[in-house]
Amino acid sequence: MFEINTLATIFAALMGVSILLYAILDGYDLGVGILLPLEQADNSDTMIASIGPFWDANETWLVLAIGLLLIAFPVAHSYVFEALYLPTAILLISLVLRGVAFDFRAKAAFSHKPTWNKVFKAGSLLAALSQGYMLGMYVMGFESSMAAYCFSMLSAFGVAAAYSYIGACWLIMKTEGALQIQAVNWAKKAGWICFFGVLLVSIVNPLINADVYAKWFTWPVTLYILPLPLLCFTLFAVSYRVLQNLPKTEDRHCWLPFFLTVIIFTLCFIGLAFSFFPYIVPGKLTIWETASAPESLSFILWGAIVVIPVIASYTAFSYRVFWGKVQELRYH
Repeated sequence: MFEINTLATIFAALMGVSILLYAILDGYDLGVGILLPLEQADNSDTMIASIGPFWDANETWLVLAIGLLLIAFPVAHSYVFEALYLPTAILLISLVLRGVAFDFRAKAAFSHKPTWNKVFKAGSLLAALSQGYMLGMYVMGFESSMAAYCFSMLSAFGVAAAYSYIGACWLIMKTEGALQIQAVNWAKKAGWICFFGVLLVSIVNPLINADVYAKWFTWPVTLYILPLPLLCFTLFAVSYRVLQNLPKTEDRHCWLPFFLTVIIFTLCFIGLAFSFFPYIVPGKLTIWETASAPESLSFILWGAIVVIPVIASYTAFSYRVFWGKVQELRYH
C-alpha cells in the first residue's frame, strides 16, 4: 500500500497527535488535581466534578500513544522504556492512585474523604512530575549524566506547572464565583513558571544538540520557523493580559485562557517535533530505522483508521454532552 518510509511517517504523526491530545486533555485534569485545595471541601468537590465526566477517557490517548509506539516502533519502545523504567513505574502507580482516590473519596465514609483528597492530589502531582522527568530525559537524549538528571528534575517541575496552568484555565471556563477568581490567580502564577520552563527548554535544547541547532538556525529555514517560538511567547503575554481582566460580567471570555493555553501547548509540541524529526530516540534512532515490517504496518493502519476516529468521536461527543458550567458530581 505504502512504502516503509511513508508508513513510518504516518505512524509517527499518529503517535504525535495522540501524545499532544493526552498532554492537553489529561494535562488539565492532572492540573486540577494538583491545584486541589485540601482545606476547602466545597471547592474540592466542584473541581473534581469539573473533570468527572472526562478524566478517565482522557487517559485513552496515552494508552493509544504507547500502543502505537510498541506496535509500529518496537525497537524504540524497548530503548525508551528501558531508559525510563523507574519514572514509568511511578507514573503508573500515580495514575492508579488517582483512579482509586476518585471513586473512594465519594463512596467511603465521610470522615475519610480528606484522606482520599490528599491521595488524589499526590497522585496527580506524581503523574505530572514523572511525565516531566521523562520529557527532560528525552530532550537530553537519555544521557546518564548529572546535567541530564538536573535538567530532567527542572523539566519535571516545569511540566507540573504547565499542567497546573492549563488546569486553572479549565476551571476558569467551568466554574463561577469565588472559585473562578481563585482559578484566575492560580493561572497567573502557574503561567509565569510555565513561561520560564518553555524558555529554558528553548535555550537548552539547541545548545546541547548540534543537529537541533542546525535545524533552527540554518538560513532560510530560520526565516520560516523562528516565528513559532515568538508566537508562543506572545501568546503567554496575551493570556496574562486576558487573565488580568477576568472575570467579566456575564462571564464573557471565560473560555479564552484555556483556548490560548491549548495553542501554546500545540506550538511547544510542534517545536519539539520539528527539533527531533526524524529521530524517535534523539541522536540515536530514527523512525525509519525502528519501524516494523511494512506488511505489519499496512495491516495495522487499517485498524488505526477505524479506531482513532471512534475514540475522537467519543471524546468530542462527551465534551458536547457535558459542556457548560460544572454541576454537582453525583454517583449512581
